Amino acid sequence: MNSPPADLQAIGWRADIDPRWRDAMAAHPDAHPARVVEQHRSGYVVATGPGEGVAVESLPEWQRPTGYRKGTVAPEDRPAVGDWVLVEDGRRIVALLPRRSAIKRGAAGEHYRQQLIAANVDVAFVVCGLDGDFNLRRIERYLLLVQGSGAQPVVVLTKADLPGADAAAAHAALAGIEALGVPAVAVNAKDAAAVEALAPWLHPGDTVVLVGSSGAGKSTLTNTLLGIDRMKTAAVREHDARGRHTTTHRALIPLPSGACLIDTPGMRELKPTGEEELADGGFGDVEVLAAQCRFRDCAHGREPGCAVRAAIARGELDEGRFLNYMKLGGEVAAAADRLASRLADKQGAKPASRAAHKRPDDRHGKR
Repeated sequence: MNSPPADLQAIGWRADIDPRWRDAMAAHPDAHPARVVEQHRSGYVVATGPGEGVAVESLPEWQRPTGYRKGTVAPEDRPAVGDWVLVEDGRRIVALLPRRSAIKRGAAGEHYRQQLIAANVDVAFVVCGLDGDFNLRRIERYLLLVQGSGAQPVVVLTKADLPGADAAAAHAALAGIEALGVPAVAVNAKDAAAVEALAPWLHPGDTVVLVGSSGAGKSTLTNTLLGIDRMKTAAVREHDARGRHTTTHRALIPLPSGACLIDTPGMRELKPTGEEELADGGFGDVEVLAAQCRFRDCAHGREPGCAVRAAIARGELDEGRFLNYMKLGGEVAAAADRLASRLADKQGAKPASRAAHKRPDDRHGKR
């Protein structure tokens, strides 16, 4: 195939092409690479540069299931915003190129499903307002989903301009997370000069995704980075700082800096997929402490020689953070078992529980 247009670099194309991509492109010599910039229920919009995207047809097996037709490809294996695809005739997707990173969550509902949030992402801005939106436990949950994806997390504390916003207190609460190498930056998302603090993560060719709850300031931040009011914004409710969904679908937007930004709708439910590791979620220090307990199956309760409880007593480990570690560990273990069952059903084999190496109170716990 011909060399890809130079404009592709403006939407995240890298010079160091994945060798697997070369194989896929060789199999479709008449196709050209494009990036998925919007995903809708009815299909995809792709682009080959920073201009307007075009709607394209997708493979039949990627279509969403209906009442009379079942989907043949799992949702996480279909294209998402940020994916690179091969397009023929400028209107038909013929292949999905392998991903170098993917941020996913467990989808709501009884049956195990994964929902892909964004693909081929370099950095994830975990956006949280310095108002009633600030929630340390939720930030830890976001980090669990982000850090195992291959993307670098950065906590972005918006609304630093509000009366009563206490960035110093937020940084103090995040000290344990920042000590593990996760940056936290407080900004006034409406002020272009303040937003310059995010420049180190917005280099040309980088792709950044914004994740956070509704009303956290993601759309405001997007508008400021763009220099124009492109994204719709709305005020949060005064009594609980809850926001309304102003972003209704995921979209990839080229920035003046040369980076690409993926804005996403607010997420109130963050279920693990079962593929996460707690150490990736900013709990590496808790894992180190747990390994120092006298008993390998320590439940971190009343057992003698519990290094975790000793650290809590000394004030070196926040008890709320430890309890969230235990809670998330149980959720990851349960999701891992459901994932194993799904994979076993596909292969017609008996599922093997993965909980033994996922659940903290099993690995270090109940005897």
